[in-house]
Amino acid sequence: MNPYFEREWADVHTRLIGYIADSLGPVLPPGLVARSEESIAVDEIGGDLKGIRPDVVVVERESWRYGTPPVWTPGEHVGPDGVVSAVPEIITVDDETERWVEIRTAAGKVITVIEVISPGNREGRGFGRYKKKQRACLLSNASLVEIDFIRSGESVISVPEARLTKRDGTHYFVCVYRGGACWQRELYPCPLRQRLPAISIPLRPEDKDVVLDLQPFIDRCYELGGYWQGDYREDPFPPLLPEEKEWLDGCLRAAGLRPEVQG
Repeated sequence: MNPYFEREWADVHTRLIGYIADSLGPVLPPGLVARSEESIAVDEIGGDLKGIRPDVVVVERESWRYGTPPVWTPGEHVGPDGVVSAVPEIITVDDETERWVEIRTAAGKVITVIEVISPGNREGRGFGRYKKKQRACLLSNASLVEIDFIRSGESVISVPEARLTKRDGTHYFVCVYRGGACWQRELYPCPLRQRLPAISIPLRPEDKDVVLDLQPFIDRCYELGGYWQGDYREDPFPPLLPEEKEWLDGCLRAAGLRPEVQG
């Protein structure tokens, strides 16, 4: 795993969702499809955050979140039939887009939900929203796959923190819940210094699992996202263990992404 990806997670998360959906499509058995799903978390009057699925949504790439946001100035706008729009009051709200992958039948029945955990799922109101969605999956007949490549914040996967064995520098986990098997989880530890695993994705009871190889998705993010052009002079946050810092420093210097110490 690239520990620097956490600082650019909005872009990495979007890429991972697309890569996962695209890779599953050709290998699913007849009658099943993979879809990238999206909901918008919005502030409701009274202060509660509610999830909605819009019928029509106009979106803009999220790269501006790390720079200067676009500015729109209210004013009169004339439509094609000469109707002049009213001038609205501008109110700033806190919103967050949530995305995941669903495997479902052509008729729309959800078979498996694949969640790629974000920092927003691990803290504040986002923690509660995610746990609510998680509970809904666990109480249904659908399977749930949670891919957690985040180090900051509190773990949200459906395994108690005390049961997570973090040996060999393990910061990341993938948790698989098979629909109906409420007593069991399949846990894939993902140590920082090892290749990410290929995991089994459960489908319908009569179907064989399909294999999802995670490492190529992270490699593709790095290559197509141009992340070799990032600033790797500082260590990532949260801090790594001393042996991990030494390993990371060696990897970066070997790749020419961190200058050698002079003298």
